[in-house]
Amino acid sequence: MYAVGLSGGIGSGKSTVADLLVEFGAVLIDADQVARDIVEPGRPVLAALVERFGTSILDADGHLDRLALAQVTFGDPDALAALNALTHPAIGLEMIELRASQEHQDVILVFAVPLLREEHRAMLHFDTVVVVDCPTELALERLVGHRGMDRADAQRRIAAQMSREDRKALAERVIDNSGDLAALHAATIELWEWLNAARVAAGGEQRG
Repeated sequence: MYAVGLSGGIGSGKSTVADLLVEFGAVLIDADQVARDIVEPGRPVLAALVERFGTSILDADGHLDRLALAQVTFGDPDALAALNALTHPAIGLEMIELRASQEHQDVILVFAVPLLREEHRAMLHFDTVVVVDCPTELALERLVGHRGMDRADAQRRIAAQMSREDRKALAERVIDNSGDLAALHAATIELWEWLNAARVAAGGEQRG
């Protein structure tokens, strides 16, 4: 197994790169998906959230109502800290367990982590970190034009994230996504070839 941490700011194209890598043969562990999975009905984290914030955060079917949860934590530092304390360790544990399930497979295992920090590298034992990057203004235009987000909301989300410089400082390889989709596809092919060479150098099997 060759473990890759993949990150990028909102609107950078990280998810597109992740999807392409899966098409090429990578195995993906998506932190956002893990965060959704751990709060499914019957999971201990959901029970803990209900105990802390009340049943108003559930919808009629007993699933987590993310909007309702956001409303009770927005602007309340104590509530937000409680939310993070209940969810972040569980997300980390789940990702560690998913990594362990692939430990003896000869695969490129990609962890898509939106807010990747140095402690994630240590916790999940990444062999390398890749960051997808684009200018902030371009990311903003993509969020507004492609996702239909409110401009002010998109600006707040971008401002709340780690800076481009700090993200890139964590990376062994940076993918420039300031061009079109064809350019990103070509860059991801190059990345895939580079990752395979690194995997082989680390002891994986040569393929193709």
